Amino acid sequence: MAAPFPWLSLVLWLPAVGAALVLALPAQAHLAIRRVTLAVTLLGFAFSIPLFTLFRNGVAGMQFEERGDWIPAFGISYHVGIDGISLLLVLLTTLLLPMCVLASWTYITKRVKEFHILLLVLATGMIGVFAALDMFVFYVFWELMLIPMYFLIGIWGGRERIYASVKFFLYTFVGSLLMLVAILVFFFQYRALTGNVSYDLLDWYGVSLPAATQALLFLAFFLAFAIKVPMFPFHTWLPDAHVQAPTAGSVILAAVLLKMGTYGFVRFAMPLFPDATLRFLPWLLALSVIAIVYGAMVATVQPNVKKLVAYSSVSHLGFVTLGLFVLNAQGIQGGVLQMVNHGLSTGALFLLVGMLYERRHTYEIADFGGLARPMPVFATLFMIVTLSSIGLPGLNGFVGEFLVLIGAFRAHPGYAVPATAGVILAAVYMLWMYQRVMFNGVTREENRDVPDLDRRELAILVPIAVLIVWLGVYPKPFLDKIEPAVQTLVERMESAPGFAEAPSARPAALASPGRR
Repeated sequence: MAAPFPWLSLVLWLPAVGAALVLALPAQAHLAIRRVTLAVTLLGFAFSIPLFTLFRNGVAGMQFEERGDWIPAFGISYHVGIDGISLLLVLLTTLLLPMCVLASWTYITKRVKEFHILLLVLATGMIGVFAALDMFVFYVFWELMLIPMYFLIGIWGGRERIYASVKFFLYTFVGSLLMLVAILVFFFQYRALTGNVSYDLLDWYGVSLPAATQALLFLAFFLAFAIKVPMFPFHTWLPDAHVQAPTAGSVILAAVLLKMGTYGFVRFAMPLFPDATLRFLPWLLALSVIAIVYGAMVATVQPNVKKLVAYSSVSHLGFVTLGLFVLNAQGIQGGVLQMVNHGLSTGALFLLVGMLYERRHTYEIADFGGLARPMPVFATLFMIVTLSSIGLPGLNGFVGEFLVLIGAFRAHPGYAVPATAGVILAAVYMLWMYQRVMFNGVTREENRDVPDLDRRELAILVPIAVLIVWLGVYPKPFLDKIEPAVQTLVERMESAPGFAEAPSARPAALASPGRR
């Protein structure tokens, strides 16, 4: 029987091949560099579509698995595969990459070749994080994507780019080192318990470590992922990085890189350390709720539109982590879907803000006003994305937040009640910002004749707007992909030895709807 076509490896390594092609081009051939990068990223998205169409619904476990020995003496193999959770995140990554290239078409004018090479290397690192099923390979990709983002901020960012890039690197690198130590400890624990040498994640799922060991390793993983999300109080690097990053960097940072933290909880921290997850559950839920309310309140008072969107990410990702940590099917499905929803809506917000900056060269809300008259198409798309971010019924943000809150109310109503304040505050800061930018009176003459969106910018924003409506009106195809992986995680948490003694978890709260 012929081996199945390696769709996943093709999607994973195509950007790296594209980086090699761009490297071979002359440094001054800016148009050729942009066209090659755009073609590679469009092909990457096209090749990722079969991952969605060929994915078998209702099947638990990994699909599109590929495995090959790499360093067999140490139990390290090239093992990749995806379930419904990682499938949607891979698709989100491949969708946004060509949009980032188009958004940088006129924005990036210096070191064009280096910028596009780093963007493509970053793409391979991001997809590799979502696809890796070998812990050593996962860590390689996790560190790989850190370096290009550091340079994207540090070279093409704003006036305080060096400070922001160093802060981003130090925060994430410290967390990554602790996670590396935890991976090595787990490897030796696994070898001692089984006599086998393996870094395979699926093998590790079959091992239950002592409670004290779980707690220490969970904390190491937690710190790495909490910084990446970022959860409160590890969020302070995010506003600086977002404000200073170029538009493409902000989009990738918000839409994809932050999801690596929430994905890390679902794929690694929770299933590998279920007892420790239950032990720290009250703290995890509390930090999530604090992030929701705190991020929204700080966003409300921001005078800088880009920083406002950055703090909104802290609040929205608080909903994601709240959904994951309520540990029932509705909450986790809502949290996973909200990862995608946030990637679309906040990614689009940063694209829109970047388009404003190209026209007005400012992010200060006070410098705008009355832009709806000269930019009606921009105003329409901006309103759709704004309402999506708020969670208006009929748009994508509503579905994820609704599932999260239902799951939270079923399991932990004491945390769910204050979390609902985040929905109200989101409407306050987003609509107030929109009013001041688009509808207030014109106070600066430069705002009277700002050009509306061109065809390139419409090609970036219209597909996102279509997906925002699709996910809001008919999310079933996406929820069907997620459901088996979510159910597997819920069952693993229910079967944890310490589940019965966990003070903040009840069997009824963890059961899926069909099992209540």
